[in-house]
Order: sequence, then structure tokens, then C-alpha cells
Amino acid sequence: MTTTTYVFGFLSLLLAGAIFGFFYAWVCSTMWGLDAIDPRVAIEAMQGMNASVRNMVFAPAFFGTPFALLLTGALAFGTGNARAGLIFAAGGVLYLIGGLVLTMAVNVPINEALAEIVVPDDIDTARQIWADYSPRWQAYNIARTIASGGALMLTGLGLLALSGKP
Repeated sequence: MTTTTYVFGFLSLLLAGAIFGFFYAWVCSTMWGLDAIDPRVAIEAMQGMNASVRNMVFAPAFFGTPFALLLTGALAFGTGNARAGLIFAAGGVLYLIGGLVLTMAVNVPINEALAEIVVPDDIDTARQIWADYSPRWQAYNIARTIASGGALMLTGLGLLALSGKP
């Protein structure tokens, strides 16, 4: 195995871990916290978080993970380790479809629709808006959390395969 393959393997691990942790935090605390507060505050807070997430700190993990995994898979194949190559490639495809594409196809449009809403003064109207938004958004977030967790697991298995471990 080449040093380059290991470097990209560990870069893949870092990126996959970062994006899994990002999605996981939404599952286990952020959305539950927003669900528990005044829905007018929740709507405004979610609008603010969605507007702020498009930044250069988030972009490498969100956009770079599948490509780092696929590149690592190609490098592993190129050095004769087909098993590691397949594992890294599977992680890349899993996150590409279940993380990046799912987010762009579902969560982003849901977020953009929420961004267009003027937070109502009436709490019952706000409660209905939040009830229409939060459960659907969370269901898709759980799906992308599972996909990114699977990609992270495959990255770890790929690193083991690179080292010749079973």
C-alpha cells in the first residue's frame, strides 16, 4: 500500500466522521430542542441555522466525503487491494446517494420553503407550520444520518482492509 492511499483513507475517515457527527447532532439534540420550545422561536432558529450552514467550514465534509472515499477506493484498486477499493467505493456511493443527493433533493427544498415563511405572531399558526416541517425534515435527516454512519463504518473497514486485517 502506498502512503498516498493511507493519507486519503484517513482523510476519508475524518470527512465521513465529521458529516456523520453533524447529522447525528441534529437527531439527538437540536431538533428535539427546537420541538420543545415556542414554535415561533423554533421556526426563526431553524431559518437562521439553515442560512448559516452554507459555509466553507461545512462544505468539505458535506461535498468532499463521497469524492474522498471514491478516490481512496480508486487508489486502493490501483495498488492491487480490490477488497479495500470496493469497501471505500461502497462508502462513497452510500454517502453520495443517502447523504448528499438526499439532502439536495429533499432537505434543502424543505428548508428553502421554511425560509420563505414569515414567522407568524399567532402561536397556533406557528405550531401548525412547525408540525408540518419538523417531523418530515427529521425523518429524512435520520435517513442521511444512517447513510453517513454507514459510510463512516465502511471507511473504518476500508482502513482495516488496507492494512491487511480481516
